[in-house]
Amino acid sequence: MMSASKLQESGDVRIEHSLNTNEKEFVAKRRETVFQSLQKLKIHCSQTKVPNIALLGSGGGQRAMVGLLGSLVELDKAGLLDCILYLSGVSGSTWCMASLYQEPDWSTKLDTVKDKIIKRLSGPGVSCENAYAKLKNYHKKDNFSLTDVWAAMAITTYVKEIDELTLTDHWDHLSKDPFPIYTVIDKHCKQEKKRGDPWFEISPYEAGYSITGAFVGTSSFGSRFHENCRRKKTQDEMDMLYLQALCGSVLADREEICKFLWEKINDFFKNLTSTIERDAFEEMKKDPKNQVQKTAVFKCYQVLMDLVDMNLCVLNRKDPSELIESIIKTLKEHSGGKGHLSFPVEKTNFAEKQAAKLFVNIFTEQVCKDLNWFCSETLGLCKRILTCMASWIWGRNYNFLHKIKDKSVPSTLLENETRDYEDAGLLLNSPYFSVLRKERDIDLIISLDFSESHPFKTVTETRELCEELNIFPEVSIPTEDLNKPKDFYVFKGKNVPTVIHIPLFNVVNCGDKVEKFRKKYGTFQRPYSRKMISELMEVAGQNILNNKDKLREQISEAVRKKRLD
Repeated sequence: MMSASKLQESGDVRIEHSLNTNEKEFVAKRRETVFQSLQKLKIHCSQTKVPNIALLGSGGGQRAMVGLLGSLVELDKAGLLDCILYLSGVSGSTWCMASLYQEPDWSTKLDTVKDKIIKRLSGPGVSCENAYAKLKNYHKKDNFSLTDVWAAMAITTYVKEIDELTLTDHWDHLSKDPFPIYTVIDKHCKQEKKRGDPWFEISPYEAGYSITGAFVGTSSFGSRFHENCRRKKTQDEMDMLYLQALCGSVLADREEICKFLWEKINDFFKNLTSTIERDAFEEMKKDPKNQVQKTAVFKCYQVLMDLVDMNLCVLNRKDPSELIESIIKTLKEHSGGKGHLSFPVEKTNFAEKQAAKLFVNIFTEQVCKDLNWFCSETLGLCKRILTCMASWIWGRNYNFLHKIKDKSVPSTLLENETRDYEDAGLLLNSPYFSVLRKERDIDLIISLDFSESHPFKTVTETRELCEELNIFPEVSIPTEDLNKPKDFYVFKGKNVPTVIHIPLFNVVNCGDKVEKFRKKYGTFQRPYSRKMISELMEVAGQNILNNKDKLREQISEAVRKKRLD
């Protein structure tokens, strides 16, 4: 097994509880900006005692995206934005981050950047043709999953663009902006709970497991590695559209997402009619007398459409039997005797929700396997989409830790050739663990919580998760605040960062209309109008405007605390 230093020198995989060298250099430079900002605020400290401050944006779909933007605008106006060393987000907050970091030095011209983002978000969406072209490109990857589908079909609906640049393209080592950290979770580790490390971060330099301390260069994340931690097969670095989908792949519970996706896939397939006709024409050009192949194109397409309708039937509590029988009949007629599909449809109780779901998942997967008698590029993509839906595969990438020999890495991280990554909101809707790494030495965390309902869930759950690690302060919420949150909370402890918790909707900025605002700005709904965007930005901004003096006070306290350490 290579030593940590040798691994670091290899440029491939690094297993070490330390910061990447490039991050260290950037942070040192950024701390000079923070120092100058503190002087302007008349918060005096020596350059060696500058506090490390992290700003966190929780998940919450477009609500989080717009809420973070509104908060940053007010932080800038208050002269506090340049005090931020790290900016970390999950889910919808990463959509805002991706938009910001398109612009070099965005924090120095935020008003202009804000206007540009709002104009895009309130403008026309991405065309079906461009979304399809993007999906075809994703289909060329080794590990295609629903994250690729979500990127092309859903993320484009909300962010209104296809950003094909990469995270390393976005980043300039001389940037004047806070250091960005995008966070997701490892699905397998989430399911196995105490076996492994679910917290996965992606920065401009490295991607990897925050607590374990196992990282790979961001441009190499998704590539295949040998057991000696060297690259075996290089994959292109993921683009920003895919990264936003990877981080923001949960806007509701599974059933709601599933229905949303099936409906999107239904519309998408219907829009492929002209493409399917072209495929049939191409087959006819090869052999004008071969009507069988021409018919096969349309029959294959019809089977796939019927599969979509069948799944929608089950989700809408309707009997899919006729569609199933039609699919089986078509397969028998056009498989040339090679079809092996045989399902006892009459033995399935479609009135029983779980039984019906299980049946259609297995049936969909097997039909796609059986459709080998004709498959153009377009139909191959459609088949792969349906297979991913049946298996519910999200965020699949090669595992850069597969079979390496290192006792410091949990065994569950070594077992599979691939790992599945998903929205961190499925486990914890805030990126605390990215900034709780000891080597980042964070003194003050400002947590902007854009969660849909429980305003204290992220901070209380983080405290519970950190109890044995002793890296998080005690959290005590007044009983009367549980349903009527205020706009500013501070939690402190010994030898741990101070945490400021700011719920988006509260009795200060919303009065007695907290529930009304939550309902109006739901996570899972159509893109917000320009008027809604402006209102939400104002509401989020008020949380900073109303508490700018308290924020300065806590930054001053962090300076005093650091001076005593």
